[in-house]
Amino acid sequence: MKLDRISHHIEIYIHIPFCIRKCNYCDFLSAPANDETIEAYVNALVLEIKASAQTSQVVDSIFIGGGTPSILNKNQITKILDAIKLSFLVDENAEITIEVNPNTADREKFETYKKIGINRISIGLQSANDAELKAIGRLHTYAEFLETYKTARECGFENINVDIMEALPHQKKETLLDTVKKVIDLNPEHISAYSLIVEEGTLLKTQVKEARLNGLDILPSEDEEREMYELVSKLLADNNYIQYEISNYSKKGYECRHNVGYWKRKDYMGMGIGAASLFKKTRYNNISDLTEYIKIWNDNKNPLGAIRENITELSLKDEMEEFMFLGLRMTSGISKEEFLEKFNTSYETVYGGVDEKLCKIGMLESDEKNVWLTKKGRDLSNIVLAEYLLD
Repeated sequence: MKLDRISHHIEIYIHIPFCIRKCNYCDFLSAPANDETIEAYVNALVLEIKASAQTSQVVDSIFIGGGTPSILNKNQITKILDAIKLSFLVDENAEITIEVNPNTADREKFETYKKIGINRISIGLQSANDAELKAIGRLHTYAEFLETYKTARECGFENINVDIMEALPHQKKETLLDTVKKVIDLNPEHISAYSLIVEEGTLLKTQVKEARLNGLDILPSEDEEREMYELVSKLLADNNYIQYEISNYSKKGYECRHNVGYWKRKDYMGMGIGAASLFKKTRYNNISDLTEYIKIWNDNKNPLGAIRENITELSLKDEMEEFMFLGLRMTSGISKEEFLEKFNTSYETVYGGVDEKLCKIGMLESDEKNVWLTKKGRDLSNIVLAEYLLD
């Protein structure tokens, strides 16, 4: 049903913490599991969705992420979507995304996704170079990705994102650009291009350390990484992909509505282990222990209270900071009018000094209505955004 825009609108994130094998670079909350554990988790997740019911909240977007959500069988994914539709008012035009890895979704699954209302597919390619895929522990080949992409198209999906990664081990500019060109040729509606981050506790971190002990560096330098980013941005722009956020590009009208909601600080509810939420000026996340999560939903009389932790009531200062350093990730920047509406004070009153400083050094631009990062500012976004932390 299409619902009045005056209603309170939210987003829903569903975390599926399972994968066939953990990739070398991955520090996400995910791991392999047997069929019995997956089924038990799905049943617990459905109970959480029903217990979180907000029948007065209009859901504009649903994002099923992981892990590898496409590991779930068609009955499990149907059960989850049915529970959401019973527990919330889902707009008939809601964007509903599921993340898919090659080799985990066949034609039958894609047909099921279509049938139950999923209308956006996000496929994790990362690289079109099989040697690069192997170096980061991905299980698929480029040919297998192509088969997955083709099947999604044949099943009628008209909104597909492809994830690629920059600054992979042993990656050269030429191989990265070859990946981007091959993806462009497929004409997806959306492309996410993320720089690899080497996280503590991952196999890749160990590999990088071992290589450096032997006098080798398997990763591109910072300068090479920045050049890769610039080359990718230009190539995508030349092919009509609009960069609407630091790492995201889309055809006109195909921006990921769910992610834009995050950057604009729209209320969202995260369900499943480790999932984070922002709801009614409160941030919290769910516990990360899979066994404990399942046990709580089987045994506990107050399960929502038992699974939620790190509950933080946001102060006005917290909200202002978040508004700035999330909103400035988008190339359109933030609206001064929105700032005034939300916080009952002008942007200039709070951040006039920061604005002047960053504009002088070419990191920021602003006019009467908006504030946005320059290309130089986006390149150094982590440093620039830290300026918006209030004392």
